[in-house]
Amino acid sequence: MNLHLSLTPLISLLAGILILVMPKLLNFIVAVYLIAIGLIGLFGTGALHVT
Repeated sequence: MNLHLSLTPLISLLAGILILVMPKLLNFIVAVYLIAIGLIGLFGTGALHVT
């Protein structure tokens, strides 16, 4: 059985949970999310494959 997880949905799920728990962190979480997605887009996931 192979389990292939993508990094982008996991980051967005974590960001959504944190925003629900601590709404004051919204700006910080959005900024970190956008930076992470931008870096993933630029450099690809390369060695970040979870199987």
